[in-house]
Amino acid sequence: MSVTVRVPAKVNVQLAVGAARPDGFHDLANVFLAVGLYDEVTVTESAGGPRVTCAGPDADQVPLDGTNLAVRAAEALAARYGIRPDVHLHIAKDIPVAGGMAGGSADGAGALLACDALWGTRASRDELLDICAELGSDVPFSLLGGAALGTGRGEKLRALETGGTFHWVFAVAARGLSTPAVFREFDRLAQGRDIPAPVACEDLLGALAEGDPDALAAAVTNDLQPAALSLFPELAGTLAAGRTAGALAALVSGSGPTTAFLARDPESALKVAESLRSSGTCRAVRVATGPAPGATVVSG
Repeated sequence: MSVTVRVPAKVNVQLAVGAARPDGFHDLANVFLAVGLYDEVTVTESAGGPRVTCAGPDADQVPLDGTNLAVRAAEALAARYGIRPDVHLHIAKDIPVAGGMAGGSADGAGALLACDALWGTRASRDELLDICAELGSDVPFSLLGGAALGTGRGEKLRALETGGTFHWVFAVAARGLSTPAVFREFDRLAQGRDIPAPVACEDLLGALAEGDPDALAAAVTNDLQPAALSLFPELAGTLAAGRTAGALAALVSGSGPTTAFLARDPESALKVAESLRSSGTCRAVRVATGPAPGATVVSG
């Protein structure tokens, strides 16, 4: 028996970051938007598990040991229900790896939902979200999808209304960035400054609810962007290329290094994408829309 779950990438349309907490995390006001780039996680009964395989772009960069969030998700659910985690987890990778689009978190949420269906544990949505929060800050949103405001370290979610479809172009960088390294650089750059408590931007929430790309473009922010640019200065050229091509907004996605460009309509998105492909400033370009649904069982 096997179950396959499809799970989306995300872009942070607002990422407000507070000062480092005593536990090393940061309080966030993190406005997530799920977008239509997907990984698929297939879990199959297999003795001696869990084990994980991966195929797709940059699959060689995905860990195939117990650090993989898909493995950790299977083990966490099995432990709660007294089940042996005897499964083979296969990840069909399409979300950029180490790109600030929550690809690893998506795999964790996908594996959790798939194992729940395979084993018939019938865990409640709240229980699944609790396990997601134990796995990582972005994992709960990967399960939920749509649009949401994440507070705490990002794991406490409030679903948000969206009034339309937003058109995005994503430029994939030539190498990855470590999320912990970007937060360390944020802390270094913030030394000696008072960091305000993070709060969601009401204008941005209103733009999402109204489906207004121009208003959303005027409100998007990412407090981690200076840190990402400090560690990866070449991203400035990619951001400039997208703006020159007519993007309404250009920003680093999450901790980077994928850069995200908001377009007014499908035609504008294709124009931005083509300009970025020919700019020589990125390795690959993807076009997607949001919001997208969260983790969804597609077979099994």
